[in-house]
Amino acid sequence: MRRLALALLLLIGAGVVTAAPKFLAVWKAPDVSRLNFAGRKVAALVITDDQSLEMSGEEALNRELTARGVSGVATYRIVPREELKSPEKAKGWYERAGVEGVVALRPVSYDKERTYTPEIWSTSYYQSFWGYYAYSWEGLYIPGSSRETTTVVVETLIFSVPRDKLLWAATSETKNPEQLQSFVKDLVSAAAGEMKKMKLVG
Repeated sequence: MRRLALALLLLIGAGVVTAAPKFLAVWKAPDVSRLNFAGRKVAALVITDDQSLEMSGEEALNRELTARGVSGVATYRIVPREELKSPEKAKGWYERAGVEGVVALRPVSYDKERTYTPEIWSTSYYQSFWGYYAYSWEGLYIPGSSRETTTVVVETLIFSVPRDKLLWAATSETKNPEQLQSFVKDLVSAAAGEMKKMKLVG
C-alpha cells in the first residue's frame, strides 16, 4: 500500500498515455432510486495508512464534490487521526459535523507490467551466443526498448450516514495515472457518468 500511495502522489509513467478509468463492477442498493446530496454535507474519505495521500486525496475529492453542488469536507479535517480507525470514536465526529453522506476511495491494488519490444534482440549483444553469454552475466537487468504499464485499482463507495447504509459502489482500474488531482477528477467524473447511466443522478 505504501508503493501504491507513492505512485498516486507522483507522476507515473512519463511519456505514456493515460487511460480513463474503466469500471470493472458497479452496484447500487436495490431500494435506492435516486441520489441527492445537493446542499448537504458530504465527507471525502481516502482509506490509506499514508497520511500525505490521505490528506491530498481527500482535498482533491472534496474539490470535485463541492464543484458538483454538495457541501464537501475532507475527513481529516473533522476526525482526529488517532481516532480515525475506530468506528465507535469516528462516528461521533461525523455526527457532530452534520455529515449526511460519505464518498470513500480505497486503493485496492497497484501493478506494473513491463513489455519489452523485439528490437532489443537485434543489438550486437544478442547476435551470437558467446557475445550474449558474456553480456548477460554482467548485469541481469536488460536495458532496451520497453514500455511499462501501471494499473491502479480503486474501490469507490457512497454511504448514507444517517441510514448507515451503502448506496452505491464500484471498482475501477486506471492505467498509467498521472497527478493525484487529475486522477481523482477523472475518477469522480467517470463515476458520475456511471451513476447517470443508472439514473441515480441528473
